[in-house]
Amino acid sequence: MQVSEEQLKSVAAVVPPATKMVAARALELARVSSATLELFGSFHLGGQEFALAASCIREVVNFPDKMIPVPLAPAFLEGVFTLRGQVIPVLNLARIFDAAAPAAERTHKIAIVDHGEVQVGVLFHDTGEVLRVRPEQRSMLQYRDERIRKVVSGTISLDDGARLLQILDPSALADIENVPHVQMLRNIGRHAEGRQFERRAQRRQCVSFSVGGTAFAFEMCAIREIIMVPELMPSVMTSPLCLGRINFRGHAVAVVDFAALLHFGAHQPAAAPERRILVALVGETLIGFMVDSVDSIFHFEVGEVLPIPLLSKARAAMFIGCVSRAEGDDILFLNHEGIFSQTELVEIGTGHVRLYQAEAEAAGGGQRVRSARNRGVYVVFGMDSPWAVEIGQLREIISWRPGMVKPPGLPPCVHGVLNLRHQMISVVNLRCLYGMGPAADPQASKILIVERGDECYGLLVDSVDNLLTVSGDERRPCPRMLAGEGALAHVREVIDVTGPDGSPAVLNVFDPEDLFASLERAMQ
Repeated sequence: MQVSEEQLKSVAAVVPPATKMVAARALELARVSSATLELFGSFHLGGQEFALAASCIREVVNFPDKMIPVPLAPAFLEGVFTLRGQVIPVLNLARIFDAAAPAAERTHKIAIVDHGEVQVGVLFHDTGEVLRVRPEQRSMLQYRDERIRKVVSGTISLDDGARLLQILDPSALADIENVPHVQMLRNIGRHAEGRQFERRAQRRQCVSFSVGGTAFAFEMCAIREIIMVPELMPSVMTSPLCLGRINFRGHAVAVVDFAALLHFGAHQPAAAPERRILVALVGETLIGFMVDSVDSIFHFEVGEVLPIPLLSKARAAMFIGCVSRAEGDDILFLNHEGIFSQTELVEIGTGHVRLYQAEAEAAGGGQRVRSARNRGVYVVFGMDSPWAVEIGQLREIISWRPGMVKPPGLPPCVHGVLNLRHQMISVVNLRCLYGMGPAADPQASKILIVERGDECYGLLVDSVDNLLTVSGDERRPCPRMLAGEGALAHVREVIDVTGPDGSPAVLNVFDPEDLFASLERAMQ
């Protein structure tokens, strides 16, 4: 039976003074104890039990369908995932205590810990109960291991000491290195809401690529070309990071293994046909990045970049944020200027220029990369033969989508209609349009998304191979005998290029605007 404070006072009025003092002390202890009770949530990890202050537990969620590994992160960071518009880093508590502890499993639960402006997830086997803890049940502990001392701030003793819980410190769990950057990006996202015109003005075009199963992206302005991997030339600076060099349009360019740069130790390189070299301008130096594959070209708005709370300073300047796309793709958006330190850039990039530039210029016949205003950038795609389309005519490139619906009455060349981020896209099969046979591997196909006024269309092609920078003197008018016939019906120019084996080759420059104009005339 619970006794009220009024009942205690009435009893105290009729008892002797000594007993009255005891009762007053008991009343005061009850009042203080009630005021200082603190709520904790308990969690189980292996055979141990941990506790977190209930005030900092935002929620408990199941293990996500997709966890993105973060390069160069501490071993105890399992990765990050997106939860209602926020990127949550997930800590494997067992690996904080023991670096050799096993990785997370899908049966694990994740407690979302809220501390100030950031949230982190903490992995547990299962949740326990809500505890009401008195001050005398808590104690502070000292640990030799600095990391454990920071994470575990004390203990809770229950059942006369038979049950001991370790109290986790939320400020140590949310020990984020880039809080100002996180706050800045979140403010940009909040201010961008509802401002359609400004958001469209801030759209950026990016190239996404994969390394070690993780998707990354560079802004398009960083990329000079994307090329198939040629035979690399030896370099005196060859190392696990630098694979060798190439002569690129009169420049000596070092080729960096992106997987080694990100410390993907167990990385298995992709098959040779899929691998690409991204030639990017870092500062004033051209650097080639070896990647597993180039996946797509896409637009996003500045307010859509979700900040990544980082737990490491290692190359932190290279991470801008995460772009979470409606198709379920989470892409780590990188700052190409922040990848290297100035010392590394001088050693790798400038070092190769100093040693091999004369040789590269001689091999290129004095050809140099033109300035941005004098060059055109083209996406090279495959359809029996190599084709090209000016990148300014594309909104984005996406992978093959199964299950496209084809309404009745559409021309045979219209493969179907797909829903792309709440916009209906009519997809034209160029092979069918030009009377070619079916593709050898339809599921490897790509869809080039083209904007035409307020509508969007998709062009189904076999593959997207690379990105090409072309100067004006490399473009030629299409021969009149070929123009307007079959697959060359919508080709007005060709580009002279050098093939992978060094022999001359020709790219047909496809004009989407001419295609859609002719389709409209045919359907009138």
